[in-house]
Amino acid sequence: MSKNIAVLVGSLRKDSFSKAVAKNLSKLFPADFNLEVIEIGDLPLYNQDYDDLDQVPAAYTTFREKMQTMDAVLFVTPEYNRSVPAVLKNALDVGSRPYGASVWDNKPAEIVSVSPGAISGFGANHHLRQSLVFLNMPTVQQPEAYIGNVMNLLDDNGDVNNPDTIGFFQAIVDAFVALIKRY
Repeated sequence: MSKNIAVLVGSLRKDSFSKAVAKNLSKLFPADFNLEVIEIGDLPLYNQDYDDLDQVPAAYTTFREKMQTMDAVLFVTPEYNRSVPAVLKNALDVGSRPYGASVWDNKPAEIVSVSPGAISGFGANHHLRQSLVFLNMPTVQQPEAYIGNVMNLLDDNGDVNNPDTIGFFQAIVDAFVALIKRY
């Protein structure tokens, strides 16, 4: 049962904690799951006029077509001002249009929020969940995936070596795989 999983990272920073966590999570999926980080930083800000006036940017078309080939989405994001980064919200908006042609509909999702602080990206995680409810994306409920104090979990290469953390990451992945298999 080969599955294509999009990995959307809410941080554009080259050495972001979210990218490191996404890399660590990706290693824990079954061999027949193909994970691909989908670039979202090059998407112009969503403007409905592009769709309405048939002036869709090439980046929108490329993104929408790629997302149509995906079976599920792993979101790994930091928290910006108690919400999701604009780049991630923009990707959701681009993929949800034109109206009636959403690339998100009925795709299973997992949200992992990442933070150097103790609150662990709780606000971003829950704001993103609000959008995914509207986009009709069944989302893993448990275990909740709030990764706080992330800089203490990663070594100099961005790898997680703590067995308890790896076990928690595996539980996150296992719950997501179980959800994907139901769809």
